[in-house]
Parts: sequence; C-alpha cells; structure tokens
Amino acid sequence: MAVPKQKKGRGATHTRRSANSKLAAPARSVCPRCGAPKLPHHVCPNCGYYKDREVVVTD
Repeated sequence: MAVPKQKKGRGATHTRRSANSKLAAPARSVCPRCGAPKLPHHVCPNCGYYKDREVVVTD
C-alpha cells in the first residue's frame, strides 16, 4: 500500500482548502423601466416596480 513519505505542510493544506472558498459577486440585472442596477427577482429599489407593475410606492 502506498504511504506518503512526509506529512504535507500547513501551506499546502491551506492552499488546497482555500481554492473553493472564493466569494462570488452577486448577480446584477438592469431594471427595464428605469435602467438602474438591481438584483434579479427583486423589486427595483430606484423606481419600486417589479414585472411591469408598481409594488412599492417611491417618491
């Protein structure tokens, strides 16, 4: 049976573990009504519209 000759170092372990822990930026879409950036499937914070109807009244 194959046995490692030496123990892996701390740097190699942390490098391997940290390869999958990258943070991704949240997805952005453009509001078709006002053109402001917004999160997909959310009410537009600028104009208050969602799917061509006003959900939140904004001034």
